Amino acid sequence: MSSPRDVALAVDLGGTKVEAAIVDSVGEVVAGSRFRAATGPERDSAGLAAAVDEVVSAAAASLPSGTRLIGAGVGSAGPIEEAAGRVSPLNLPAWRGYPLRDRVASLLDGAGLGAVPVTLRMDGICIALAEHWVGAGRGYDNVMGMVVSTGIGGGLILGGSTVSGPTGNAGHIGHVEVAGFDDPCPCGGIGCVEAVASGPHTVAWARARGWAGTSGEELGESYRAGDPIAAAAIERSGRAIGQAIASATSLVDLELVAIGGGFSHVTPDLFDHIRAAVATRRQFGFVTKVRVVPSGLSGDGPLIGAAALVHRAELVG
Repeated sequence: MSSPRDVALAVDLGGTKVEAAIVDSVGEVVAGSRFRAATGPERDSAGLAAAVDEVVSAAAASLPSGTRLIGAGVGSAGPIEEAAGRVSPLNLPAWRGYPLRDRVASLLDGAGLGAVPVTLRMDGICIALAEHWVGAGRGYDNVMGMVVSTGIGGGLILGGSTVSGPTGNAGHIGHVEVAGFDDPCPCGGIGCVEAVASGPHTVAWARARGWAGTSGEELGESYRAGDPIAAAAIERSGRAIGQAIASATSLVDLELVAIGGGFSHVTPDLFDHIRAAVATRRQFGFVTKVRVVPSGLSGDGPLIGAAALVHRAELVG
């Protein structure tokens, strides 16, 4: 167990940004320790590495006096190779099999912090851990954490422990195919929920039907103004996410799904559409019982979850 003076360095790598921060033993991001740099599909490998170097080095330099760094946790968009510590985020094509865990360890050693243990997991698992620890999933032991943003990710806690599978990619709900959709996905699938319902893909669907905006934020504004294309796009996204959640609950009997990520905030009505899709499984009470709720952690969830790989290591399978 962590002591009050023990802290973890947390890293969250995604399709648009990488963040790092110091997180204490009660799941709070230490003030002044959080740093962000852009990633994105246009960046080459050296540019992505430089972004990671920048935020990890800055967070390490902000380590408060009187604290003890007991480990680093890294959450990455998938797929990953858990045993080897390598990442191949679908939305960052310059990195395929990139040794992110070893790079973070090397940066910390180079900063004079010694051989700090580094744990890497898929970002969805980190979200699930964060919600189970200090977020909307407290009191539940069968939880899925989801990210709906540039991509869609997920992670599982079943029976109180994380489930990552032999490669580290269990819970990758973004690439579950949903019935009634034929959107091609970069993974090679057809109708993957990420290809239908992520922020950029929802925006692209609306634009193809005449909507003039360019971002998820603008889509939300148009929705609130009563734009019918924006309304159809958001309903479509919510329906796809709800179908995927219903299928996942049929498979592993979830109690709660907590959803965070930038596009999850497009409108609260997105959750109504998700729940409506789950409710169609009316003959299966064990499916319709699942609670689908917004993340209880706002934008801090991914970093808190990465730190939970250290502070809550006893739950990490």
